[in-house]
Amino acid sequence: MEDDFEFPTASNMEEDEMGIPEDDPVSPILKVGEEKEMGKNGLKKKLVKEGQGWETPANGDEVEVHYTGTLLDGTKFDSSRDRGTPFKFKLGLGQVIKGWDEGIKTMKKGENAVFTIPPELAYGESGSPPTIPPNATLQFDVELLSWTSVKDICKDGGILKKILVEGEKWENPKNLDEVFVKFEACLEDGTLILKSDGVEFTVGDGYFCPALAKAVKTMKKGEKVLLTVKPQYAFGEDGRLAVGSECAVPPNATFHITLELVSWKSVSDVTKDKKVLKKILTEGDGYDRPNDGTVVQVKLIGKLPDGKIFEKKGHDEETFEFKIDEEQVIDGLDKAVKTMKKGEHALIIIQPEYAFGSSESRQELAVVPANSSVYYEVEMVSFVKEKESWEMNTQEKIEAAGKKKGGGNALFKACRYERASKRYEKAAKFIEYDSSFNDEEKQQAKLLKVTCNLNNAACKLKLKDYKQAENLCTTVLELDDRNVKALYRRAQAYIQLVDLDLAEADIKRALEIDPDNRDVKLEYRVLKEKIREYNKRDAQFYGNIFAKMNKLEQSKAAKQEPSPMAIDGKVCRLLVILVCLFLILSMITILIWQKWSDPLVDQVL
Repeated sequence: MEDDFEFPTASNMEEDEMGIPEDDPVSPILKVGEEKEMGKNGLKKKLVKEGQGWETPANGDEVEVHYTGTLLDGTKFDSSRDRGTPFKFKLGLGQVIKGWDEGIKTMKKGENAVFTIPPELAYGESGSPPTIPPNATLQFDVELLSWTSVKDICKDGGILKKILVEGEKWENPKNLDEVFVKFEACLEDGTLILKSDGVEFTVGDGYFCPALAKAVKTMKKGEKVLLTVKPQYAFGEDGRLAVGSECAVPPNATFHITLELVSWKSVSDVTKDKKVLKKILTEGDGYDRPNDGTVVQVKLIGKLPDGKIFEKKGHDEETFEFKIDEEQVIDGLDKAVKTMKKGEHALIIIQPEYAFGSSESRQELAVVPANSSVYYEVEMVSFVKEKESWEMNTQEKIEAAGKKKGGGNALFKACRYERASKRYEKAAKFIEYDSSFNDEEKQQAKLLKVTCNLNNAACKLKLKDYKQAENLCTTVLELDDRNVKALYRRAQAYIQLVDLDLAEADIKRALEIDPDNRDVKLEYRVLKEKIREYNKRDAQFYGNIFAKMNKLEQSKAAKQEPSPMAIDGKVCRLLVILVCLFLILSMITILIWQKWSDPLVDQVL
């Protein structure tokens, strides 16, 4: 055959043969020598040699193959092997016949297969004179040598990424991370715009042009890629003037950027509000991290924004030791150290809200001004974790719950309701599952559950989290349906949630159990005041509505000329007035009855 034989491009084919078939063929599981039909279009595949691994190329990938093409009678019409040069094309873009696009995407690297391709997936009725007759079924012996993945990063063709060197592991940089890259940016004609042998930037802030940050978020450490960047992700329709040693960029310029991700420093948002950031300088060992109650040993240096050191611990003497979640260090440092692994070295940036706040604070080596951010360099030397509940025996769980409850009580007395609530929650979790407890231990656990949930409900009421307070009291009542405190606190929550009927039911139930409980009686008085207040509001609301309706009716009547039907308007107005008076009198009667007829209210008054 002639050496210049080429496959037809999409522009040479019939319109219905362009693009990708709607039903992609499913790659059949074949044994060597076995042949099966692929999909519903008559394409057949016979496996000659198995490939490596499990990956197959995808649409857009640049594949490299050796092939031999023959007619069914064995007549050879083309062969890359005879030419000694592998054939390259982009898969799924209509650069080859459909049978190739469908078949080669099912192959693994190194695989050799024979494809039998019907005319509908080849050259159709017209054939490819003079070598391929009309309506010819073809056979191709294909070996997939390799492929290069091409990824459309933004799904709009604006940034195409071709991997030149595979990276390590699986992680990709995030917006807060600081990356170190090498890159070279050229125009389509090869004009060099900018070359860097190493630059560091924060991914979210970007560098040079928008494409760099978008591409680097898809890369792995050590990965090297070639980017084709359209103007919308480069310098747009305006281009850019020359800047220093950087050449000018003409309008609507497309770039080719060779980019290598050398390394990056992971930056995490510890508090999820960007007020405590942790930048890892040296990775730690393993996967284990401290939990609440863990005793940690660290080396740390605290600095102000100007670099002045205000605190240094664990460097010149024994390592600095503190317990997580015990307020022994500032909140931001406590939270960040909790995310560190053994051996990890990190820079922690803490905003005033999680540091020393709005007041000046005298520290070991300097004064920290009011509203100052602080920087800590911390090395996690070691830590001893507090036992998790699943590591404890039953008695240890009960003791741990009691200890957490005691800590919560101390915090509640100090009006630290949020932290107290967390202590009570942790205490309850230790004894949440008691199926393995003996009878005595179950009784102890029940008492602790009741106390912790009641105290936590009191915290939630102080924090105005009334729905959670209601849920906690309901949990207690499921354990002890005669618990007056639970009924009382749930009634308080219901009042704030304006579920007044439910509040009244809980208060009446509590007074049935403990008729002399002064707190419950006082709460009943509060409830009745609330009911009167809401009834008064309702009366005013409906009164206003009826007044407006009456006024509107009068206005309509004034505009209408006298007619035999005028009597209907008067009757209507009279009915509205009567209904309004009836409702008002009914509400007054209800208020009087509520105030004087209920003996429980009399006890309070």
